[in-house]
Amino acid sequence: MPKVMIPTPLRQYTDKKDSVEVAGATVGEILGALTATYPDLKKNLYNDEGKLRSFVNVYVNDEDIRYLGKDKAQVAATDTVTIVPSIAGGR
Repeated sequence: MPKVMIPTPLRQYTDKKDSVEVAGATVGEILGALTATYPDLKKNLYNDEGKLRSFVNVYVNDEDIRYLGKDKAQVAATDTVTIVPSIAGGR
């Protein structure tokens, strides 16, 4: 099963896990299964229209899904999916 890396700010929604294995053949299936298992995570990843929030970046083996077909990007059982929320701030 593909491994999903959970960033520190979102671990509070995944029982403090830094990674979880989730079944799925596409990024959409994997994120759907992830949010079904951890429903509180959904509001942090998706907007009210059900689209991935603009400040949430997702990568499959370090490749941005925006260039791989977005939620239709194929994921193999040995792949790693990484969720990276953008963080603003500073001076």
